[in-house]
Amino acid sequence: MTRAASATFAANRAEGAVKVGVRLADGVTRRGDLHESGSLRVRFPSPEAEGLSAVFVNTAGGIAGGDRFDIDISAGEGARLTLTTAAAEKVYRAAGPAAQLNIALKAGAGAHLAWLPQETILFDRSRISRRIDIELAADASLLLCEIVVFGRSAMGEKMRHGEFVDRWRMRRAGKLVLAETVRLDGEIGEKLKRPAVANGGVAIGTALIVPGDEAVVARIREASDTFGGEVGISAWNGFAMARFCAQDAARLRADMMTVLGRACGSALPRLWLN
Repeated sequence: MTRAASATFAANRAEGAVKVGVRLADGVTRRGDLHESGSLRVRFPSPEAEGLSAVFVNTAGGIAGGDRFDIDISAGEGARLTLTTAAAEKVYRAAGPAAQLNIALKAGAGAHLAWLPQETILFDRSRISRRIDIELAADASLLLCEIVVFGRSAMGEKMRHGEFVDRWRMRRAGKLVLAETVRLDGEIGEKLKRPAVANGGVAIGTALIVPGDEAVVARIREASDTFGGEVGISAWNGFAMARFCAQDAARLRADMMTVLGRACGSALPRLWLN
């Protein structure tokens, strides 16, 4: 019966993959090859600014233990692409293996890529392992953000136990310039209370800005009096990174919008403003 239950569990896992490339043609960014499978879809609404916009939709309605999603994005030479998600992604309680989310982002010479998904919300006893691999040409630019929420505090929900593994690697002109892995598991709720972890916060975030220098850092720090949570930013290796921690998701989202607005000077996707 154990084998039968395992087979049933595996057969009901969601899988999805999207591979898309964009290219510059006659001064306009156009969609190239596109492959979709499983429950993951990508749509291209009317451009909101220069370049092309894309929105990811997970028709599975969320992520559960054992699910797997693979995203592969490529912006060709000179192309401009902004990506977001239709809504916050919810990661539900896992009875077995952790969910797997693999994201590959590539930007060619002179290309600009903006990866701006809405929040990832982790429910109690959820388990997810995420991997983000970034490859940039020497003169490509990138704007990336990720927000993780440990339980919906506005709904009275808390994440007490679970597993969250987040692995980031970034290469520029073939050289590794960023490598970090965050791992929270076991009694996550208690760990988040520690001053050196989140000091009781339930939402964390990261923004990555390439290229980034002290001028970008100074521009963002000018808004420090408006931040509702903790925000720290620094620059090294030719890029800038901002870290966020807040007592609730709404506060962190507002801080993230301020930072992104000052980092790029252009409007965020309309879905962020709903």
